[in-house]
Amino acid sequence: MPIPNPNPSENRTDFIQRCMEDSLMANEYDVQQRYAVCQMAWSETKSETYNDYPQAATNNAKRALKWADENGWGDCGTPVGKARANQLANRENITRDTIARMASFKRHQQHKDVPYSEGCGGLMWDAWGGTEGIEWAIRKLQQIDK
Repeated sequence: MPIPNPNPSENRTDFIQRCMEDSLMANEYDVQQRYAVCQMAWSETKSETYNDYPQAATNNAKRALKWADENGWGDCGTPVGKARANQLANRENITRDTIARMASFKRHQQHKDVPYSEGCGGLMWDAWGGTEGIEWAIRKLQQIDK
């Protein structure tokens, strides 16, 4: 079954809508499956990467990694959070999906001031780029999805 492809000038929102409304897709997939297939089609053809996050996000991640190297992670973080810290510290390119995960980390902002030695909040906040990284991710996501 042919899956629609994004047009060169089409933004993500317009493509997803067109893909979701495609009659062949509607006949083949239920709504949730169709959405997942459309998202995958967008990602596969539009997998741009970005590394224009602020230097402060890199510095925050480096600070968290340095502390963890000296003191260990303890019970803090997941493999994803630790990988994120390394990506940011190394100024690696990141995808839209990664940027979306960074933006969603804003929900942990209430714990950002917990000292590294007293809990996971501050350590993991910085591992994800800190305030500068999270705020950049929110703005960047809006820019990408325009």
